[in-house]
Amino acid sequence: MDVELLGIGHSAQTVAIATVFFLGFFLFTKVNFNAQLRKLPAIGAGKGETYRKRFLEQGKAMYEDGYKKFKDSAFRITAYGEEQVIIGPRFLPELRKLPDSVLSFPKAVELALETKYTKVETEEPLLTHSIKADLTPALARLNPIIFDEVERAFHDEMPDCKDWTAVNVWSKIAAMVAKISGRLFVGPELCHDEKYLEMAVNYALQLNTAQEDIKKLRPIFKPWTAPRLESVKKLHEARKQLEEFLAPIIQSRRDAKDHDPNWIEPDDMLSWLMKRQEEIGDTSTKRAAAMQLGLNFAAILTTTLTTTNILYTLAVSPDDVAMLREEVQKTLVEHGGTLTSRALQQMLKLDSYMKECMRFYPPGYTTFTRRVLKSFTLSNGQTIPAGVIIETPSHAVYQDPELYPGPNSSDTFDSLRSYKLRQAGGATEHARNQFVTTNEQNLMFGYGRHACPGRFFAANEIKMILSRFLLNYEFKNEDGSDERYAQIELGKVSAPNAEKSLLFRRI
Repeated sequence: MDVELLGIGHSAQTVAIATVFFLGFFLFTKVNFNAQLRKLPAIGAGKGETYRKRFLEQGKAMYEDGYKKFKDSAFRITAYGEEQVIIGPRFLPELRKLPDSVLSFPKAVELALETKYTKVETEEPLLTHSIKADLTPALARLNPIIFDEVERAFHDEMPDCKDWTAVNVWSKIAAMVAKISGRLFVGPELCHDEKYLEMAVNYALQLNTAQEDIKKLRPIFKPWTAPRLESVKKLHEARKQLEEFLAPIIQSRRDAKDHDPNWIEPDDMLSWLMKRQEEIGDTSTKRAAAMQLGLNFAAILTTTLTTTNILYTLAVSPDDVAMLREEVQKTLVEHGGTLTSRALQQMLKLDSYMKECMRFYPPGYTTFTRRVLKSFTLSNGQTIPAGVIIETPSHAVYQDPELYPGPNSSDTFDSLRSYKLRQAGGATEHARNQFVTTNEQNLMFGYGRHACPGRFFAANEIKMILSRFLLNYEFKNEDGSDERYAQIELGKVSAPNAEKSLLFRRI
């Protein structure tokens, strides 16, 4: 009995020592982390509800203030109740060389989309690979099909507009994008299936609403409150409905391929993704459906947001409307009445206008978001500790007069800014100043190897939609004002007001 007690006592002592060691290591790590973080200059950094609310209300101003003071160094800011490190564009070339084991894009997206509660898949290499290897190379041959879908979407969604008619731009464009992108994602039958379209749009918008609602919560309450949010419950139901809808369609394609000798494989993303799965020996229907969910969210939300922002800007810019309408008309005549890939590339003024709109009205105030997995040191000697999120203050960069010099300074909307740079410069300037280009000054689509792979398709789709609006309609603010509708701002997010309408009249 004494031996047993001795053994129990020895085990308890071992556990106690291990516990003390673990706590000591944890405290040392925490103290070291805080010490490294405190060496970085701060803008609005601090603990508590006051700082969290301040960021939600003044995020844009805080990023701008920090960039003006510390553009050549890293600084920290309290965002959504957590400290983040902001890094200027001068450091981006050196950061892009760091491996994913040091800077993780998927881990950062997990936090951005609150995946702990939204249950969204953020790391799917097959999807990214298929977009780069299958979708983008196919655009040249598929653009005529996309153009036809744009025509049909306008016919289905827009009212007659024989006289001035109020149209909720956000909802109409979301419906159009679901159909147009759906043609490439799931084929010609499904992209016109009203049930599928309703579920696809609902899922994309519900995910956006859910993550925004979660970010409004105090961090300490998230584990209990977030799962009970109505928007989160609706999101889970929307995902379940879309997965259940897609599953038998995916399985029927697999069955037809295996058993029907006359079956012709559809030319769409769903088939390409299934083929990529087969290449690695994966036939998971759930994974194929999940990749379609990711496509829907990215395509519908970002394209709708971007196109709405541009239309809101055009609605109060009649001179620009006339200029761009002339360019579109001329381009269509030169290309036989359709918008081929070459035709889209020739619309340099429209491309410039789109780029300038995103400079003034980006979907958010930061980009190049990464989770730091291992600490590293910048070329200026500052150490960035593991565990933080790093970002680049993209909107502040866009307003930097040193990066946007000339007679029309950075705080002036110049619709032909990029057009003039492309005309005056050589091949390098021509390439750097395109809407889809990613570099240290054009950060809308990210930067480096994780830059948005679908931006080429998105740019073509947006140009086609805008071209049709420019050719077919006059449009203006519903209230008759000549002031652009204000953005809705929350923390680092900037979005057009989805409740606003424009007046349209067919030409």
